[in-house]
Formats: sequence, structure tokens, C-alpha cells
Amino acid sequence: QVQLVESGGGLVQAGGSLRLSCAVSGRTFDTNTMGWFRQAPGKEREFVSTIRWSGDSTYYADSVKGRFTISRDNAKNTLYLQMNSLKPEDTAVYYCAARRSIYYSTTYVQENDYNYWGQGTQVTVSS
Repeated sequence: QVQLVESGGGLVQAGGSLRLSCAVSGRTFDTNTMGWFRQAPGKEREFVSTIRWSGDSTYYADSVKGRFTISRDNAKNTLYLQMNSLKPEDTAVYYCAARRSIYYSTTYVQENDYNYWGQGTQVTVSS
């Protein structure tokens, strides 16, 4: 099992920044793909970004490309999502996710590609 705990959400004005963290613990040696998803009220959960655990490959949804940066700290077993130039439409609950596989691919953008999920952290962007 893998445990994921997100933190860092909050209320921010449009144009501001937030950094989300996801503490990863448990059976992590076969989770080579980590990702961030988000779910706005009344909408389905959507892909935001994914990273190979080595950190040498990342992929972003078009809606966040150029504004968000995914990264990880292996020593701390922590995944991050730096969010800049935030917009009201970024308001959502943000979830950290892990895929139980030694393989990595930028095609892993569907909710059912991931096996483990955190509880989510709320991000609210005011206009």
C-alpha cells in the first residue's frame, strides 16, 4: 500500500501562487508515476500533471502548461506542485495520485490509470 497526504492548499487572489505538497509513504518502490489531478464543484476529476519518480520526465495539461510545475524530492519522499499565475478557474480540490507500476508514460492521464489517492486539498482562487 501507498499512503499519500496532500497539504498546502488555501485561498489566494488571482495572479497569486501556491505550492502543494504530497507526502508519500509505504510501498513506493514500484510507483514510478506520480500525478496531480483536480476536481472543481460539479465537474469530473481532471488531469493536471504527471512526473516520473526520477524527475526526468514531466507532462502537463494544456490548461496549466507554463504556469504549474511538478517536482519531487526523493530524499523527503515528497511530491510538489508549484502553481503560479493562478486563475479563478483553477479553483478545485487538488489530489495527489500514484500508479502501481515500474513503468512511466505521459499517456497516464486518466483517473483510472492511478491506484492510490490522497484525501485532497482545497485551492480557492478569488477574482
